[in-house]
Amino acid sequence: MKRFWGFVRKEFYHIIRDSKTVLVLFGMPVAQMFIFGFALSNEIKDVKIAILDQSKDVVTRQIQSHLFSSGFFVLDASLNSEAEIEPAFRKGIIKEVVIFEPDFAENLQKKGLANVRIVADASDANQANLISTYTTAIINDYVNKQNALNGSPVSIVPEVRMNYNPELKSVFMFVPGTMALILILVCALMTSISIVREKELGTMEVLLASPLRPIQIVIGKVIPYVVLALIDAVIIIVLSYYVFRLPMQGNIFLLLGETLLYLLLALSVGIFISTSAESQQTAIFISLMAFMLPTILLSGFIFPIENMPKILQWLCAIMPPKYFIIIIKNIMLKGAGFMYVWKETLILTGMTVLFIGLSIKKFKIRLE
Repeated sequence: MKRFWGFVRKEFYHIIRDSKTVLVLFGMPVAQMFIFGFALSNEIKDVKIAILDQSKDVVTRQIQSHLFSSGFFVLDASLNSEAEIEPAFRKGIIKEVVIFEPDFAENLQKKGLANVRIVADASDANQANLISTYTTAIINDYVNKQNALNGSPVSIVPEVRMNYNPELKSVFMFVPGTMALILILVCALMTSISIVREKELGTMEVLLASPLRPIQIVIGKVIPYVVLALIDAVIIIVLSYYVFRLPMQGNIFLLLGETLLYLLLALSVGIFISTSAESQQTAIFISLMAFMLPTILLSGFIFPIENMPKILQWLCAIMPPKYFIIIIKNIMLKGAGFMYVWKETLILTGMTVLFIGLSIKKFKIRLE
């Protein structure tokens, strides 16, 4: 028995001496608890909305104050006409527009009835439903308080309209996120083992002895996967349109171009992992850990980014799927053109160049 406990102590010391194992055992659960605890929330907070006030009277200002003092909403824009609603939604910043009818206070005083329209961006059906429900509840709370003070009952009728997804189909939210997740996982996994496999099979020497430069080897590794991944992307887009009935409001060629850019980024990240990892198993583990959970939790796929703490929002800002999901929704659901997705395109381009550069540099180090 003494020998047995000596063996157990030896195994224990062996584990704690390995910093990577300790990190997996203690660091990962703590990180996951923080991420899951803060990211998994169906509440809304600081949602950016726009106001179209066609009356500009005391009552409409009081209702707006009621909305913004709740802590759920932040005023992003004051619109002048209904023609500005669609372009405002296409920018992807505001989630709702509250429209007050002309002569709002006068109608409330004379008729005891006034109308307010709530237009929500339902490309994310769950969030749109929550936002419109919160808005309606706040307006009703204002009405109840006024009726209790004044004694003469009045009524404000909120009329809710869901833009881009009037039936609130959840598939409109899940399909873009699933597309982003599948493409980045498949591409990163395919390429993350490419250079590592050469090393494990003993064929790395052939590459090193060839007249090809590091940049040619890296790009040569990527090109076949680009073609295959693009075929995958086309299949996914066709399935999303014909099977899941996700509409194609925008330009299909713009969508394919943006998808190609996203694939290049995913493949370049995979190549970078491949140049850094020591084995295929390590490369696969890193690819899964780097993309699966973060894509689900930190890309806006399921949980609204604006509800998260600032530190998680900063992490979201470096997640490529976040920008691709925005691009897909803008092109497919909103019919937006390049002018509405150029910022996200620029960010994805910068990330692609960065990871290709890092891969080439890392490969040069291996050559030395």
